[in-house]
Amino acid sequence: MRWLRHWWPALVWAVAIWTFSTAVFSAEGTSRLITPLLRWLLPDASAATLLALHGFIRKAAHVVEYFILSLLVLRGIREGRAGWRWTWAAATVAVVAMYAALDEVHQAFVPARGGSAVDVMLDTLGAVLAQVWAWWRARRQNVLAPESGKR
Repeated sequence: MRWLRHWWPALVWAVAIWTFSTAVFSAEGTSRLITPLLRWLLPDASAATLLALHGFIRKAAHVVEYFILSLLVLRGIREGRAGWRWTWAAATVAVVAMYAALDEVHQAFVPARGGSAVDVMLDTLGAVLAQVWAWWRARRQNVLAPESGKR
């Protein structure tokens, strides 16, 4: 059960993402909250502009969700070890990309939702961006792991 200490945040976030894949968070569901907010912020915006912004926000949410998941999976893979390694990053991105694909398959069976290869690519982009950020932070703090050739 020691592994759970490192993995529980990633597991909890994965459940949250699974919840975001339900009909409650469909485009119709989120438009009930996002569109009025956008209308308040941009009172002169056309319906087409509001629709486009709503779509952009939804797609950006994919990148953010999986950016967070990627950092949490990296935490699990590191198992308390410091630093950053290419092998940890590659394993993290692979795990997150597989979860993204599984989540899109799940959405294909949810009413008012649908699976999308584009969404898997956005999710994977979020995972890669998180690993670039983690690498940058480790490099800046001078804690790259030995396999990277720097210390």
